[in-house]
Parts: sequence; structure tokens; C-alpha cells
Amino acid sequence: MSVDLAVPVAPRKAALAFIFVTIALDMLALGMIVPVFPKLIEDFLGGDTARAARIYGFFGITWAAMQFVSMPVMGALSDRWGRRPVILISNFGLGLDYVVMALAPNLGWLLVGRILSGICAASITTGMAYVADVTPAERRSAAFGMLGVAFGLGFVLGPALGGLLGNVDSRLPFWAAAAFSLVNGLYGLLVLPESLPPAARRRFEWRRANPLGSLRLLRSHRELSGLASVAFLTNLAHNALPAIFVLYAMYRYDWNARAVGLTLAAVGVTAAVVQGALVGPLVRKAGERRTLLIGLALGAGGFAVYAFAQTGALFLAGIPLVGLSGLAGPAVQSLMSRRVAPSEQGELQGANGALFGISAMIGPGLFTQTFSYSIGGHAPWHFPGAPFLVACALLGAALWVAATRRTADPAATGSSG
Repeated sequence: MSVDLAVPVAPRKAALAFIFVTIALDMLALGMIVPVFPKLIEDFLGGDTARAARIYGFFGITWAAMQFVSMPVMGALSDRWGRRPVILISNFGLGLDYVVMALAPNLGWLLVGRILSGICAASITTGMAYVADVTPAERRSAAFGMLGVAFGLGFVLGPALGGLLGNVDSRLPFWAAAAFSLVNGLYGLLVLPESLPPAARRRFEWRRANPLGSLRLLRSHRELSGLASVAFLTNLAHNALPAIFVLYAMYRYDWNARAVGLTLAAVGVTAAVVQGALVGPLVRKAGERRTLLIGLALGAGGFAVYAFAQTGALFLAGIPLVGLSGLAGPAVQSLMSRRVAPSEQGELQGANGALFGISAMIGPGLFTQTFSYSIGGHAPWHFPGAPFLVACALLGAALWVAATRRTADPAATGSSG
């Protein structure tokens, strides 16, 4: 039986546009500092690259840990006080955080900034809860797909803009990121109405807000736990590309930084096109469950192409297939949102964020260590593509779970397949 009990609030178009822009700017700001952040750490260490790499990895784990802890708290707070205050405070918090990092005189202050960034960027889950509040159940896959477009745009434009600004001054991308976040927060004060009516709210409880407690919701019944397993395996698999692609492409294909950057841009554009243009029509035609299965199958095939591609041209042929795996994310998000009450949407997105945080902490180590072993002298078979084969297996496991456990629309209507 469906638990989609409330009629969605009718938002102004400007409000939904604001959520889209918020997520795009969050990703843009995060992407902007990628090209300069390692160099800034290296400068603080007097040019010691090896030590800088270790510190950079620690900062990455810290950021993911903050996401893991904060996303359920943000979701629970938004279920109690509404989405609007959580989103706006997070925007202003991110802006001030980037100012801290722009002015950081040492690694300690830079770490403080990274911790604050991990906490405030957790508001992305609240933005997803906002969309679930105001979008009819049958249209949520397309709406979540548009949020995927926002992620893709930030992924494409952020590093490029950060690289250009970083050539002028290594601190300039941080100032630009701060400006984007603060201006977006001011704009939100004018256009963002509340999406969660007081009658649909519930009191804040730490047992629901802590990361482990929030995961209880995902175990509340068999269908939701199955979908959560699919989401976790999918997120974990997609850590492969950011974790090892740069090293992999330079090692296997002898690509330079320009070729790597253009390829990452192509990945981002493909993801944006798939989630923005294909998710909605395919869900209407095939249903959410079939869309989920198609996305997972094509993604597994794409990672297999990555793994066995002997040339750079063959690797590029896998990009459209991996891009089409973007069909799975919005479909599984929509299917999960149908299984909880309106007052639980924030908790659900927080729990999903906790899963994302766990995968973000596991993924880099899993894929970098697999890559290191596969090209080392102790491996029985020299196979640089091994990390992508692991990602293929993870998506295959997600496909098996989605196909064998009941994941259809609880209302058993044609919209979910």
C-alpha cells in the first residue's frame, strides 16, 4: 500500500529553479577547488608532494565522514523545522566556509574549512526532500533526474572554471565559490517558500538523526531495504571513476591533463543529457522499475568496456553506456520516496546520504588499492582495468537485487513498471 499521503504543495517555478541552482552551485563550488586544493596543501608543506598526497587523502576521508554524520541530521532537522531554513542556512554556511579556506593561514584552518564544507554540503539531501514534497509521485523520477543534471553541470563546469581562476591565484577559486554560495542564499531568501506544512512535520529525535539510527528507516520493510542495497551498490560502483581515472588514463593510454579534463567533461555532459532528457520519457513508457533495471544493465556493460579497452578510443566508447546508468539513480530515488510518509522524506534523504557517505569512504580505498595491486609485480595478471571490472561486478550485484526482490511501485500502477 502506498504511503504517499499528502497532496504535494504547489511551488512557484522559481522555487524549484532555486533548488536546481543550489545543487548545481554546490557541485560547481566543490568542483572549482579540485584543481587548486592539492596544490594549496603542497604549498603549505614546502613542496613535499608525497606528504601532500597523504594529507589530501585524509582531508577527503574527513569530508566524506562529515557528510555521513551530517546528512541524517540535516534530514531530521528539515522534517521538524521545514526545508527552507535548513537549505538557506547551509547556503550561507558554505559561503562563509569558503571564505575561511580562502584566508586559511595553515593546514589546521584548511581542515576546519573542509569539515564545515562537509557539514553544509549535506543540505543537498534536504533539497531532494523539498522536491519530493512538491512533486507528484508519478513525476518524481523526472524531477530527481533534473537534479542529476545539476550535479552533471557542476561536475563539468567546476573544475574548468577553478583551473582558469587558479592560474591567476590559487586562492581565487575559493573566493568565487564563496560568492556563488552567498549570492544564492540571498536569492533564496526572496524566492524559496516552505514546502513542508506544519501539519506534516514531526519532532526531532536523535535516534532517527544519527547516521546509524537513520538507517533503521531503510530496514523498515523488505522492499525499502532492497532498494537501499541497490542505491548503495550503485553509489559505490560510481566511485571508481573519480578515484582512479586520472592515474589510470595516464598510465594505460599516456594521456595528458588536457585529454583527461576533456574526457571528464564528456562524462559530465553525458550524465546531464541522460538525466535531463531521457529519464522522464523512459519512465513514462517503461515504468520506474524497468528504467532502473535498464540503467543498471547498461552501466555494468559500460564499466566492462572501460575495464577491457586497450586503447583510449575504445575507452571513450564506454562513456555513453556508463552515462545511461544515470537512468537508475532517479528511478531508485523515486521508488524509495513512495514508500515513506511525507513527514519522513527528510529522514529518507538523510539515510540515503548516510549510504552515500559510507560509499564515499569505502570507494577511494577500494579502487585505488585494486588499481595498485593490478599493476604491481605481485598480481598474477597485469590488468590495469581491474577497478572498473570491480565496478561492473557491483552494478551486476545491484541489478540482481533489483530484479529478484520486489521493487515495483507499492501502488502497483503502471507508472512504476
